[in-house]
Amino acid sequence: MTQQHAPAPERAGSPSPRPTSTPDAARQQVGAAVVATVVFLTAIAPLATDMYVPAFPRVARDLGAGATQVQLTLTTFFVGMALGQLVGGPVSDARGRRRPLVAAVVAMSVASVVCALTPGIGVMMAARLVQGFAGGWAMVIGRAVIIDLARGAQLVRVLNVIAAVGGVAPVLGPLLGAAILQLSDWRVSFWVVAALGVAMAVAVLVAVPETLPPGRRHGGGLRTFVSAGREVLRNRRYVGYLVVAGSAMGALFAYVATSAFVLQSMNGLSPVAYSVDFAANAGGMTLAALVAARLAGRVATRPVILVGQVAALLAGVGMLVGALWFGTPLPLVLVCFFVLMAAQGLIGPNGGALAAAEVPEHPGTGSALLGFVQWVAAGTIAPLAGLGGEGTAVPMAVIMVLGAAASMIGLLVLARPARVTAAPAPAP
Repeated sequence: MTQQHAPAPERAGSPSPRPTSTPDAARQQVGAAVVATVVFLTAIAPLATDMYVPAFPRVARDLGAGATQVQLTLTTFFVGMALGQLVGGPVSDARGRRRPLVAAVVAMSVASVVCALTPGIGVMMAARLVQGFAGGWAMVIGRAVIIDLARGAQLVRVLNVIAAVGGVAPVLGPLLGAAILQLSDWRVSFWVVAALGVAMAVAVLVAVPETLPPGRRHGGGLRTFVSAGREVLRNRRYVGYLVVAGSAMGALFAYVATSAFVLQSMNGLSPVAYSVDFAANAGGMTLAALVAARLAGRVATRPVILVGQVAALLAGVGMLVGALWFGTPLPLVLVCFFVLMAAQGLIGPNGGALAAAEVPEHPGTGSALLGFVQWVAAGTIAPLAGLGGEGTAVPMAVIMVLGAAASMIGLLVLARPARVTAAPAPAP
């Protein structure tokens, strides 16, 4: 398949060239304030989800809804996240970054207020859809801002730092949500998200410049988006890195969706002990992402991804063997979960960075497709991992194995480097 763009740099020390149309104004360094704001934007999805999950029983009671209906408010959020990332990137490619980003954050805050005031489960589902859509829109534009400003080693390093710091949010979310439930009502968690949205809007206005000047923008409209999407998807290596990151996300959410059942229902851990283990695993992912950031520019990126994939595959195989023949013993589960989560810190950010480097002419569209694939994987895998009920970890382990294997295929087959053919010797 014909490559549309120059291949991504395999060693981050040799940055990929910018498009020749890039004006000097866009050649800014990625400042700490910009990185902090993008981390803030990235954290909203886990916070808006994990703060709310501990309140499911109370939500069902207060709104007169069944457990399945309450679970659907999580599904609608994931659907919104996927659609928001798919649409937000191309819109920002056409209209610039700053204004669409502020609009998305404001819309997310308004949707959070509706969730806090909801009279019934139907309104909650609709508001969560909008909340997820606006959150996904904001996340993809934040990522596009970083791609506008960074290339090569800096891009890999910054995306890993964002992933590492953002990895704290899944730890703090459930703890903050539990604290809110102890002191107040579940609706307060949505007021907190709304307040965070206002703070994000202020942070964007203060810290984030317009990183896509008019000369680099693409005309809007569905036809242009489809055309840009086709161009991006013609890049075999981009598609490969899309598979790398999307498959890893699926394996991650198999763990998120079922780890509570495996550790608490099957192995008798208390909720407090489970929270400690969940935090330790998230810490492992954060540490791995920080290590990957330190390696950028020193070690080729593809081997770092491969190490993570091999580790994730071994963790999945270990879980499957334990689930099929040894009754899913607790020591094995703890080790496999930690290895899986640490592996994600090596795979996800690096895969996303190499995907972005493949499509520099369409950073918003490339980022949108990446986010869409990842959140579709999350929303699809989460219920599949629990098909066996609370008494078996086999479906989750199978998904872990398949996700790691698919990610390796994406790296080694679809995203394989192009062969360099030697020029023919001149005729004597």
